[in-house]
Amino acid sequence: MTIDQEREWTRDRRPLARFLHELPRRRFSLAGSSSPLSSMGQMSTVVIGVISDTHGVLRPEALAALADSDCIIHAGDVGDPGILDKLNQLAPVTAVRGNVDHGQWATRLPPTNTLEVGQVLLYVLHNVHELDLKPEAAGFSAVIYGHSHVPKQEMRNGVLYFNPGSAGPRRFRLPVTVGKLWLRAQRLTAEILNLAG
Repeated sequence: MTIDQEREWTRDRRPLARFLHELPRRRFSLAGSSSPLSSMGQMSTVVIGVISDTHGVLRPEALAALADSDCIIHAGDVGDPGILDKLNQLAPVTAVRGNVDHGQWATRLPPTNTLEVGQVLLYVLHNVHELDLKPEAAGFSAVIYGHSHVPKQEMRNGVLYFNPGSAGPRRFRLPVTVGKLWLRAQRLTAEILNLAG
């Protein structure tokens, strides 16, 4: 790479670096979690609970499913700030504002957020169609979103796109679900959990 090419490369990426620096970011300390370092010096599995589209309803089944979480992500359409308070009693919560979240309490929620767990970065927003960056270029391992009420997980360009579905009121014939992510040795695995038949 010539000096001119390097300057061009740096100039092209400066806005992305500035954008990433300005994003809200919550750091989850692995050493301070309920998953302590093992005697081998390796980290145990970190459990990340994922919930979305509660729309003011926090089912007991959702609380039970997320009870073993080391941290929790709420991907928007919370509907009631008390839901975040209850989730925070289980584990630290990283949340974003959804399109139904209004009022003074909702203005405290950012439209996008990031969760850093060890070396793994997770990007959180409510509507994936509003994603305005290339997560693989920005170093994110996963994009967590909601909005559609349709649970979904897929890999795109080495990035996990994960929608836990809706844990709130049933919509049409869609399932009532939450999600779980497990992080071990910097590797993420994911699962959708059905809460109601």
